[in-house]
Amino acid sequence: MKYEWKKQDKALYLPAGKPSVLIVPGYRYFMLEGRGNPNGDEFAEAVGVLYSLAYAVKMLPKKGIVPEGYYDYTVFPLEGIWDLTEKGRGQDTLDKNELIYTLMIRQPDFATPELAAEVMEMVKRSKPHPLLQKTVFGESEDGLSVQMLHTGPYDTEPESFARMESYCREQGLRRLSLTHREIYISDARKTAPDKLRTVLRFRAAKQE
Repeated sequence: MKYEWKKQDKALYLPAGKPSVLIVPGYRYFMLEGRGNPNGDEFAEAVGVLYSLAYAVKMLPKKGIVPEGYYDYTVFPLEGIWDLTEKGRGQDTLDKNELIYTLMIRQPDFATPELAAEVMEMVKRSKPHPLLQKTVFGESEDGLSVQMLHTGPYDTEPESFARMESYCREQGLRRLSLTHREIYISDARKTAPDKLRTVLRFRAAKQE
């Protein structure tokens, strides 16, 4: 049976449009760090590099390579962990040039570090790009978190974060840091801004 994250992992990728608490385990990802305005060329190139790796893993059987434990699946959505530089944190309004991000795409359970290294070498030969040298394969875990589905433009996300922080306090929790995760359910190139769907998530802990 084909693994489809929209069906098997609804709690992670298709939550309600209101805050909720969950515990998110660690998963393996191809990851790429960057900084600056996400509307720039470098961000778009980073996204392209990650997808080239993600699809290379999925298409291995077509090249006659069937990893142990392989199963058919839908490629996971793009995710990003976002923060601000010290300068950006000190400003009253968001300066997108001061954003720091780690973009990532989750990989299926059968993707081992050894397999990821082989795939990276394959992509370096077939689709060489300088950013491949900066790409890493590793685990990311959110643990206890608050999340919700935000519908609308990225610039209106602060409204959803305000709801999430209020909910957090009501549940006797506190937000651990300004760093947060975004999961892009919609393709921004093909979706009207008011229809964009983005999972927003931040790590939390019990109030002391």
